Amino acid sequence: MNKPLLYCVEDEESIRGLVAYVLTGHHYEVHTFEGSTSFWSALEKRRPDLILLDIMLDGEDGLTILRKLRSQPATATIPVIMLTAKGTEYDIVKGLDDGADDYITKPFGVVELVSRVKALLRRTMGSTLKASALLAADTLRVNTESREVTLDGTSLSLTLKEYDLLVYLMENRGIALSRDRIMEAVWGFTYEGESRTVDVHIKSLRQQLGPVGRYIKTIRGIGYRWELSL
Repeated sequence: MNKPLLYCVEDEESIRGLVAYVLTGHHYEVHTFEGSTSFWSALEKRRPDLILLDIMLDGEDGLTILRKLRSQPATATIPVIMLTAKGTEYDIVKGLDDGADDYITKPFGVVELVSRVKALLRRTMGSTLKASALLAADTLRVNTESREVTLDGTSLSLTLKEYDLLVYLMENRGIALSRDRIMEAVWGFTYEGESRTVDVHIKSLRQQLGPVGRYIKTIRGIGYRWELSL
């Protein structure tokens, strides 16, 4: 099954490396480009599912690239997230008016980046993403369409929140998630003193997962992280 193909046009090497590392770890195929020349060349060969595009580039800037993409039938519908240090209201509006689908300002967090990419791809790829609704780790399988969880081929009877917690951890593998962030994502709210609820459910989930439960790592003073690369 093909992974979604992402192009990132960014002149800062450190950011290109970060984007590639994080999104590759979330099962995307990522190609990065320092400027427009190599980007246009790659675009002639393969059409990506999403483009991350910086505004401030040497030579042809990101807004010029965006306008060209939107003016050509073959590339007009490719989702584009503007990735830039510019954060004024004018710059945001200008990018969106020129056809950008979303806008992230630097510096950005990796959780935000992954969430924006996933959200945009869900809206634009539809059934293509549904076909990739399987999360796997060792002998653990999670089908997010049927909500079926199996371990060594045997179905697990997880509670609703245990299931939601497991999927949230696996989808954000490699990222340290605070208890408050987990509470908001899984329970839909945060409340001082309620983070103990997360700990109780983590303990129960680890027991249910048996040997695979060891991949839920405790991050002292922060929360938890799913460490296994899926």
